[in-house]
Amino acid sequence: MADFVRKISARITDGDGNGDGRSGDGDTVTERKTRTKSKTAKPPLFKVILLNDDYTPMEFVVEVLKAVFHKPHADATRIMLHVHQNGMGVAGVYPYEVAETKTHTVEELARQAEYPLKCVMEKE
Repeated sequence: MADFVRKISARITDGDGNGDGRSGDGDTVTERKTRTKSKTAKPPLFKVILLNDDYTPMEFVVEVLKAVFHKPHADATRIMLHVHQNGMGVAGVYPYEVAETKTHTVEELARQAEYPLKCVMEKE
């Protein structure tokens, strides 16, 4: 038993003979170990942008904004007019997977309705 204690003491003793785990009078001192907390980074956000075209009706764009992006009618109309006047407009900002799903949903709805409406993602 004493041999075991000596081996353990030798492992925790530094070069000057006074170990990190022992005080000068031979009493054992406990050592605290702290855990570092890892902070999770927020996922990067992506803008979902609607692109203007000359064929998709404004009413269809408003309905897409209401159905896919859950915008109130007034906001959907405002975004649609911005897209119409400026060539493009942000429909929403989401994490990558959500933005990707919404982009595919918009293009699928437009394809089914036989409109050329395009929707793209851009890192914010």
